[in-house]
Amino acid sequence: MNLQKIILTLCTILLFGAMLNAQTGIIKGKVTDAINNEPIPFANVLVEGTEKGAITDIDGVYEVSGLQPGLYNVRVSYVGYNDQSAYEIQVTNAKPAEVNFKIEEVIKDLQEVVVKASPFRKTEESPVSLRTIGVAEIQRNPGGNRDISRVVQSLPGVTTTANFRNDLIIRGGAPNENRFFLDDVEVPNINHFATQGASGGPVGLINVNFIREVDFFSGAFPANRGNALSSVFNFRQRDGRDDRIGGNFMVSATDIGLTMEGPIGDKVTFLASARRSYLQFLFKALGLPFLPTYNDFQAKVKYKIDKKNELTFIGLGAVDQFTLNLDANETEEQQFLLNQLPVSPQWNYTNGLVYRHYAENGFWLFVLSRNMLNNEAEKYANNDESSEDNLLLRYRSQEIENKLRIEHTLKLGDYKLNYGAGYEYVKYNNRTFNRIFTSAGQQTINYSSAFNMNKYAVFGQLSRKLLGERLILSLGFRMDANDYSEETNNPLDQFSPRFSLAYALTDRLSFNFNTGIFYQLPPYTILGYQEDGRFVNRDNGIRFVRNQHIVAGLEFNTAANSKITIEGYYKYYNDYPFLLRDSLTLANLGGDFGVVGNEPAIPFADGRTYGMEVLLQQRLFKGFYGILAYTLGWSEFQDKNGDFIPSSWDARHILSLTAGKKFGKDWEAGINWRFQSGLPGTPFSDASSLVLNWDVNGRGIPNYNQLNTLRNDASNAIDIRIDKKWFFDKWSLNIFLDIENITGNAVGNRQLILDRELDADGNPVGGAVIVNPGAPINEQRYLLKSINDASGTPIPSIGLMIEL
Repeated sequence: MNLQKIILTLCTILLFGAMLNAQTGIIKGKVTDAINNEPIPFANVLVEGTEKGAITDIDGVYEVSGLQPGLYNVRVSYVGYNDQSAYEIQVTNAKPAEVNFKIEEVIKDLQEVVVKASPFRKTEESPVSLRTIGVAEIQRNPGGNRDISRVVQSLPGVTTTANFRNDLIIRGGAPNENRFFLDDVEVPNINHFATQGASGGPVGLINVNFIREVDFFSGAFPANRGNALSSVFNFRQRDGRDDRIGGNFMVSATDIGLTMEGPIGDKVTFLASARRSYLQFLFKALGLPFLPTYNDFQAKVKYKIDKKNELTFIGLGAVDQFTLNLDANETEEQQFLLNQLPVSPQWNYTNGLVYRHYAENGFWLFVLSRNMLNNEAEKYANNDESSEDNLLLRYRSQEIENKLRIEHTLKLGDYKLNYGAGYEYVKYNNRTFNRIFTSAGQQTINYSSAFNMNKYAVFGQLSRKLLGERLILSLGFRMDANDYSEETNNPLDQFSPRFSLAYALTDRLSFNFNTGIFYQLPPYTILGYQEDGRFVNRDNGIRFVRNQHIVAGLEFNTAANSKITIEGYYKYYNDYPFLLRDSLTLANLGGDFGVVGNEPAIPFADGRTYGMEVLLQQRLFKGFYGILAYTLGWSEFQDKNGDFIPSSWDARHILSLTAGKKFGKDWEAGINWRFQSGLPGTPFSDASSLVLNWDVNGRGIPNYNQLNTLRNDASNAIDIRIDKKWFFDKWSLNIFLDIENITGNAVGNRQLILDRELDADGNPVGGAVIVNPGAPINEQRYLLKSINDASGTPIPSIGLMIEL
């Protein structure tokens, strides 16, 4: 009844407010040269679908007013420059929508055939395997919950693991093979409760209110982005508003957040946000045995010194707590998770300064940053902390990176040149106590480790447009090295060439190609592992992982802001770390909580991933938008015998459909359906049921002699989202309902538990059953059975967002 009263009161207020307030909005910004930042006067700016537009003044500034709130596409054109468009710009009455354009000069010897400007971003360096995602696409994605890691799961080549995690598995590569950049500052991880040694977690960290758009590279990495094998994400943030102080307040079923922005004097703007979750209350109500709480903070301050110089500060941080809900111990699934999950507090931050200086024919970029991760985990047998004898795991680790990168971009006639260098000073420490159980028996790991390391890199890339921009060529290289060991200190050993080609077969159809060799340093958990006071993996010759890419495809752009792409890819890995304790490659791990790679390893394994991707993408057109993506792929790595077998990410078929419609009176609805073939699994060892093992370990022991010989069930999930927006005179309101996994699909893995007597509700009430009580104690076995560790629970999120 109280909820009904609240809803009725809210609706009354909204309807009354809607009758009182007019609806007009403004789009404004600046048009400048992409290379030297000089203003472009007298450029034409058109708001598509309306008769409104503007011409830039002598300073390149424009303003279009009198717009009804809604989404608009904006196009700018100027003689001698390529046209450029910005898509799905949200106009409200709360603040002007600022859209700045950096346009590129066109080459002068244009041929007879003019290539139609694509509504989808494509660069000289990366004409293939690049998708750009706008902020509107992130915000409205069904089931995405405003989280970029979930949004990209609608794109081809992206494999998912559990439905409650954000692990990014791109084209069959492991979750540790991705890199993230926020306004040119590298951010090691973009998720709360990060898996150390990988890149995943259950909840995204970056505030979508800061984002202008995201470039997602699943291949064809530019030379200035290193240490990646599967993907690179470039997050481009917007600037804070420059007219007055404003803000955004959001409440959802999982968290509450506040964003503030505005000017600080005439030349400085800021964006700042803080968010805190109450996800633990939702999880407790759902009867889940784990209770996560996260906090994050984000800031951007931009100082426009003059038209040739600007300085930007970037800040991002998180404080996470992960506790157990010991009251949720009725079902077998709950009890299993309680016995396995550790208590794991974690915090991290990234701070960076970006200085950009424009010259006549190019610009310099200086990026200075520092990031730190503090990760802890603790687990007691049966969650009994009364005695240290029950301690199974106590882990403390820190990763600290201090980075400097300098780049210079030049336009020399028809050529574009980017070159630069980077330096990093790394500190790592680790204190580990861990009792582990394998098919070979029990082992206790107890060590502390610390090391410092200097890393350095040089890179360059030269691009040219030919034949009236119908042909685009780009050739680049990169070299990385560090002083960790003799295997990693020679940059020539990590010489990384790359080549891209794009050719316009017609004004709408193009052929795109890229090949390159890419290198990545193994995780610090691998590099820092010690036994008997020595760095075991350094002595074992651990080195950079090598990966050769070949990607080719066709792209067809229609007349209705849509495109169809077909791409084929092949990736071959060398020197992937092979973990000696369990005899499997590191490429099979990373899709779960905890730490990856904290054990002895050798550079033994090769791997290969290959497949085909089909994408049909429709930008917002006459109220409709959608993405249809299909991937047929293979992912295989060597086992201990040197044979290629399916990796943990070998999802042969992935089919995704995301579609939505904008209705009248600012209603919007969307749906996302995703099908994925079952991922490989590993059977459990017979040693799992031994009483001596189970009483301490409490879980099955994988039999890695039969690595990935099983197949889990296919997943089939549906997400929905409904939005309603109201636009008032000085503020706007958005209420949304987002339901993830509405079909209750359980995406998980097979696990072993004790087979006990159950009550009428299916909950365990009896004790453990020993099948051979008369046997010697070291031969006695429990009666076990298997379950799926996924809950398959639909997760609803009802939220309210106010913009001032």
